[in-house]
Amino acid sequence: MKVTRALQPFLPLYQRLLPDMRTLPGILNLSSLPSLPNLPGLPGLPGLPSRLAGLSLTLLKATALDLAILAGHLLLYPSGIAQERRATARPALPRAAGGEDPAQLPTKAPPPVVLLHGFIDNRSVFVLLRRSLAQHGRHRVESLNYSPLTCDIRTAAELLGRHIEEICERTGSSQVDVVGHSLGGLIARYYVQRLGGDGRVRTLVTLGTPHSGTRVAPLANAHPIVRQMRPGSELIEELSRPAPGCRTQFVSFWSDLDHLMDPLESACVDHPDLLVQNVRVTGIGHLALPVHPAVATGIRQALDMARTGASAGARTGSRAVTRTDAQADDLTVA
Repeated sequence: MKVTRALQPFLPLYQRLLPDMRTLPGILNLSSLPSLPNLPGLPGLPGLPSRLAGLSLTLLKATALDLAILAGHLLLYPSGIAQERRATARPALPRAAGGEDPAQLPTKAPPPVVLLHGFIDNRSVFVLLRRSLAQHGRHRVESLNYSPLTCDIRTAAELLGRHIEEICERTGSSQVDVVGHSLGGLIARYYVQRLGGDGRVRTLVTLGTPHSGTRVAPLANAHPIVRQMRPGSELIEELSRPAPGCRTQFVSFWSDLDHLMDPLESACVDHPDLLVQNVRVTGIGHLALPVHPAVATGIRQALDMARTGASAGARTGSRAVTRTDAQADDLTVA
């Protein structure tokens, strides 16, 4: 019975990834193995040995990748503990007599990108994503560390708001783009929806963020932040309230192999007042979302499309952004 309870958080993932052995006649002969009781939530399916025999190779590869990423991240973690140094704004070039202002570029520079890490993490998780953004013209990229002792998402959202105001003042930009991994995406969403941050955040990209709450790791409920990330929590209910006129565009990347999301679709943004694009990622797990190069490409495309859409909206007088269904876009990376 204890084993059954321990496996309960992983049932949604098993239901998606473990094929029914009845669809594989003649391939496996497991009749000699002892039959174990079916798990609650999986009625009519074979015993546990049959299920494990059909374990998806994709799941194994994704798990191995997550473990490798975790090992690498543990090595980099000390390098991201301290807050990064803030770059000083470049002074404007003097206007030449009778000529055009040399500081005016042919195309408007994209807004700064703010990276926000997840629970008990720091900015080192974005080393590869930051490099990818810089290589493709996003040179104004900054990360924010919030304390691992933070016990309230609202407090962290207020800190994010002050950080964004400081960036806008220092760079002269009126808006920023934000990329948040896991809890970081939830903090940024609270700032946008509940603290008036939609005037500053042009695009919010979330990676494996429990927008509807997640039920995994019940023992972690001792931490207040984890309780706020549960389905039906007061904070999750706040985010489900009406948000008329919200100007931020949301792009949510969610993985069908994310072991920290229960249900998996909780990483999708589902709100009638928000401009949302949910992108399903197939082939990687939770830790790989801010690291995998294919996801980085998807993030760059999302930010570039938001920039193009904003320009088109300015020309036509419309917002040039459409709302999409949760499964409208797929990204297969493995």
